[in-house]
Amino acid sequence: MATFITGSTGYLGAHVAANLLQGHTDSLNLLVRAKDHHDAEVRLWQALQLHMDFPHFHEFLKSRISIFRGDLTGSRFGLSEDDYRRLVRTTDSIIHCAASLNRRSEKTCLNVNLRGTLEVIKLAQCVRDDHGLGRFSHVSTVAVAGQRQNEVVREDEAIDWNRSDYDPYARTKKFSEHMLRELLPDVPFTIFRPSIILGDSRHAATTQFDMVKAFVFLAGLPVLPFRPDDRLDIVNVDFVADSIVALHLKEKPHFDTYQLSSGTASQTFRELTGVLSAAQGKRAPLFAPGLERPFTAIVNWLANRRGTAIGYAASLMKVFMPYLVYNTVFDNARVVSETGHAPVPFSKYSYPLLKFSKDGHFTYPYKAWPEVAGGSVA
Repeated sequence: MATFITGSTGYLGAHVAANLLQGHTDSLNLLVRAKDHHDAEVRLWQALQLHMDFPHFHEFLKSRISIFRGDLTGSRFGLSEDDYRRLVRTTDSIIHCAASLNRRSEKTCLNVNLRGTLEVIKLAQCVRDDHGLGRFSHVSTVAVAGQRQNEVVREDEAIDWNRSDYDPYARTKKFSEHMLRELLPDVPFTIFRPSIILGDSRHAATTQFDMVKAFVFLAGLPVLPFRPDDRLDIVNVDFVADSIVALHLKEKPHFDTYQLSSGTASQTFRELTGVLSAAQGKRAPLFAPGLERPFTAIVNWLANRRGTAIGYAASLMKVFMPYLVYNTVFDNARVVSETGHAPVPFSKYSYPLLKFSKDGHFTYPYKAWPEVAGGSVA
């Protein structure tokens, strides 16, 4: 039997898959969107090479990974009847990591986050009815808490249907949680809500650059339109993946919902900029909270300059700006107490992450699929 994972070619999903492959014995059923089977293998290799070399990957591919080539939003993922039946019969738990983080597109979020989650829930129902489902783990987001200001939010206080959301990503993830609770009430489930995932505390390399670009943009400004003692809830991806795997494999977690965040230990703008400035031998930026409104207006104007580097950076800032100024953190006492591990402060690994990203022009040096004896490894 196997754990079915969606989003294994994404940043967090790859960390979760690698964690299970390297630290546990589970077989994995992985949903991969690709034009053919070898293209699916190549896409998976690109996602996992951050975590392992090719010989180990290829051994896992032969012994413990089953690829199901399909689309999250398609009926039965677009799989043939035989493949879907095989997926049902060989799956005993589910980790749903896949999501669209496109906070600017209502259509994309509706398609991927709602229709896609519904398809995964329908698979869970089929597995439940066929031989039983051990656990459904769903990766959500702390953004389901909606618009906040100067708060510490706990898991049971996060969902407030009368509260407005910042964007379609937050809105559709909130509805996805609701669907899970309503449609799988008789299945053990766990909901994970990460905060801002930014980098891996173990090494500087990353394959996810959107948030990094936004922070590099901010790090280069001599004046910041923020309150210096506001806190940013940033969490390292290795802490998030480790927590998901540990609690997914646990027979009876203490709770059904966990915030994977830095919580009340979240660092302030002053702390983060001080560390980055010292590492670069630069003067720390000045803080001018009164400039928040004109700064936002300038960012919105620059975001319309499509096709330019500054326009792209500004469009990222436009998306993330509400989360930078709401001074809200998400209590992580549950996960820290239950797993015995706490996230690593962003200041401990922020400079290597930013340096790697800038030196590589915000790209990861992917390795090609090896060629042997005049042909690719089969």
